[in-house]
Order: sequence, then C-alpha cells, then structure tokens
Amino acid sequence: MGAFDKIKIAYFNGTMVEGQDGVTRTLFRIVDYLEQHNIESKFYSPLFSKSTGDRINIKKVNSFKLPFYKDYNIPIPQKRILSMDLDKFAPDIIHIHSPCPLGKFAVNYAKKRNIPVFATYHTHFPSYTKYYKLQVIEYFGWNYLKNLYNKCDAVFVPSKSIITELTEHNFENLIHLPNGIEINLFSKDFYNENWKKNNGIENKKVLLFVGRLVWEKGLQVLIDADKILRSLRNDYVFVFVGDGPSQIELQNQIPNSIFLGRLYGEKLSEVYASSDLFVFPSTTETFGIVLLEAMASKLPILCVNKNGPSDLIQNQVNGVLTPPDEPVDFANNINNLLLRPDFMKQISENAYQTVQNYSWDGIISKMFEYYESYYYAKISL
Repeated sequence: MGAFDKIKIAYFNGTMVEGQDGVTRTLFRIVDYLEQHNIESKFYSPLFSKSTGDRINIKKVNSFKLPFYKDYNIPIPQKRILSMDLDKFAPDIIHIHSPCPLGKFAVNYAKKRNIPVFATYHTHFPSYTKYYKLQVIEYFGWNYLKNLYNKCDAVFVPSKSIITELTEHNFENLIHLPNGIEINLFSKDFYNENWKKNNGIENKKVLLFVGRLVWEKGLQVLIDADKILRSLRNDYVFVFVGDGPSQIELQNQIPNSIFLGRLYGEKLSEVYASSDLFVFPSTTETFGIVLLEAMASKLPILCVNKNGPSDLIQNQVNGVLTPPDEPVDFANNINNLLLRPDFMKQISENAYQTVQNYSWDGIISKMFEYYESYYYAKISL
C-alpha cells in the first residue's frame, strides 16, 4: 500500500461482540488484517467484551437496551463528545457497518469534514418487516436507508442479487464485494467421531442450523418442515447453534432438538464437520457467511432460492435450492437428500471447490484498494 498504509481508519457498528453475528465475523477479520498490516484504526460501538477492549482501540458509545432482544443495543451517539474524540483521532477513512443512529452520525461527521466515507450493506432490514407485521413502515425504512447510504462515497454490497434490488430502489455508488472465509478455520479435519455420541444422538442424522434465532431467519419454515418430516422418518435431529428471542418457541415446537448456544473457534468448526446436512431457510440474507463455513466443512447445503444464498449456491451442483417460505418443499428436499448420501457427498465436494474463491485476505485487500482510490481522489480535489 506504500504511503497509504499510514492512514487511520474509524469503524462504526452496533456491536463488537466476537462471533455474535455475520457482521461481527466480518469485522473481526478486518481487525486481523489491520493488525497484520500495522494499520492504525479505532472502533466505535456500544457493545464489546473486555477481551475486545484489550485487543483493539475502541470507544464505548452510549446506548439503551432493546427490551425484546438483550444482545443488541440502540446507540445514542453524543455528537459533541464523539466529534471531539474523532477530531483527536483524525481518521482519513470512515467505514460504517450498520445504518443505526451511530452509523448516521458517522456519515454526517465525514461529510462535514470531507472525509471519504464507506458503508457495507450487511443487513437487509426492509425484508424483516413481514416477520414482525410491520409492512406499514417498509416504505419509510427504504427511504431512510437510501438517504443514508447515498451520502456515502461507496457502499459495499456482498451479493449481486441485493445490488439489483437496491438499484431498483434508487440506491447509488454500489460496489459488489462478497464476504469471505478463512479456509483453515473450517474443514472436515475438525470432524469428531465422538461428537454425536457425546450429545446423545449417535444414531441420528444431524440437520444443522447456525445463526441468530430470530424469525427473519425463516425459522417458522423449519418448525413446519419438521412436522412434515416426522411423518416420513424419525432418524434425524435439528441442532441449532446461536441464540435469540425465538429459542423458547423453537424448543417448544421442535421436540428433541438440541441447542448449543453461540459457538465460535474450534467448537463451531467441530459442529459443522460432524453434522450431516446444513439447513438454512432464511430469505433475508445479504450474503450468508454461514454458507461459506458449511461449504469449507464439506457439509451439504439446503437453502432457499432468494437473495444472498442464490448467488452462492448453484442448484443441484454445489447445494440444493428450494422455493422460499415453502415448508413442504423444504421437508421433501431434506428427506430426498438423506436418501441420497452419494449425491450429498458430490455437492459437498463441489461446494468445497466453490469456497476456495472466497479468501478473506484477497477480499479485504480489494476493499483497501477502494479505500486508497477514493482517498486520493478526495484529497486531490
């Protein structure tokens, strides 16, 4: 990067709790890259662990808790205090990872000081409204997001299907930049022949879901599909990795399912490698990092043909796509896949080849090339 590696970058997100969601997975890979290249940075967030605070330069932002979801807070940026802190840090680049009030503050700060500002479109919030019967506010949600992101110099979007939808809503300055994976962290090498036995499911096929346990992940499809699947076979068990407000309802609706909570590191890799089928009914993904993790683990995938997953999965080649919000199709596809172990092995091998193109290092290097070009364009004006 030459002289550009002397720049300072400020990052903003609603949480910096490692392993909490796909956004934090991305952010901590950026942290790794910053450390490897000795790039000065500062993070702003209301939520982070002590270990994160010890590792990176981070400022805690005031916030209030969401009563229905304890893992996330709504930031309340104290503009004067944060502006003084940013002035002292003097960033050359600002990058927001959430459209929350903290992200909005950061964009406005950057525009006032003529600092290049970037955003990553991680979360497709307008698609959430139908899950909470809030369709009445969808129009206002689109307007808020468009007005915020169109102030940015560039918006990184991880899938082409989402870019198409955003373009239809008059979003500008969109750049396709997929998410990535560290291949060595997810592998069939983490398979543990005793894992099923240790969890009391040694004679069961494991249907694995990894993600936040919230309705916008399509969890109702799993509940309904389970009722159908139970009439066809009883040699399977759903295993959920993650937590969230929908967990109690899932436990009630899918008997004998297993909930392992939030995992990361080798424990998560072991679960992927030791399961039989990855099931992912979410229609709201901008990308689906968990799909890459399953692919790298040679775990066959069943997901819906919608948004991010439809960019990653080629039906019947490196996974199986099923229509969105159709539990009958979902259940039948699970049953058919479990009846075809040789086919599952083939699509998982193809998926493993696909994932080799998603190196985090290459993707983040590309992001820094965009930083550099926009930075020099801005200072030359």
